[in-house]
Amino acid sequence: MRKSAKTVILTGAGISAESGLGTFRDEGGLWAQHRIEDVATPEGFARNPDLVHGFYNARRAQAAEARPNPAHLALARLQAEHSGEVVIVTQNVDALHEAGGAAQVLHMHGTLAGALCGACGHRWDAPLEMQTGQPCPACTAPAGRPDVVWFGEMPYFMEEIYAHLAEADLFAAIGTSGEVYPAAAFVDEAHLAGAHTVELNLAPSATASRFAERRFGPASETVPAWVAELLG
Repeated sequence: MRKSAKTVILTGAGISAESGLGTFRDEGGLWAQHRIEDVATPEGFARNPDLVHGFYNARRAQAAEARPNPAHLALARLQAEHSGEVVIVTQNVDALHEAGGAAQVLHMHGTLAGALCGACGHRWDAPLEMQTGQPCPACTAPAGRPDVVWFGEMPYFMEEIYAHLAEADLFAAIGTSGEVYPAAAFVDEAHLAGAHTVELNLAPSATASRFAERRFGPASETVPAWVAELLG
């Protein structure tokens, strides 16, 4: 593998699963108790804001108890010690990358730690428990919602992410299902830029065949080993 000047890493729910945060597909987890249409869409929030706030309050409390695992720590080490730029893009709304020491993390799906005004777009730090009708500190409208990107909404930082992908020499997807777009197409963008692409996953994703290199197993094992190889 060539030495990379810019490494772009996409992480998904699989990297946080070993820290106790469930994925969409975990049986018996928080997501299994709800339909995505009810708790992760603007329409669901309009129908039943109490349900949605309750769901994200539970996720926020769960995330506050979670601790970074060896995969998060390894990526922070890569950022700190690699000679080139390492950009972490995450689909996760937890703060485990930052808790593990990472910097320059682009949360394309927002963050549980944030609140957003549905009326004026103002953002502020979310309390541990948000309530229906939470007033906006800026415009006072009772329109507070989690600052999380729901299905049907545009992810954050897309221009910046595509600019990084266009300059990438190495692209890695870690713990992603390959089923949620636009993130599922990042491997194609990186390939067009001439980057070497690698998937690190518990099992092959829906887009595994589009990666030049594939490594399977728990993220807490595969990611530290991969990082150790990169750092030589």
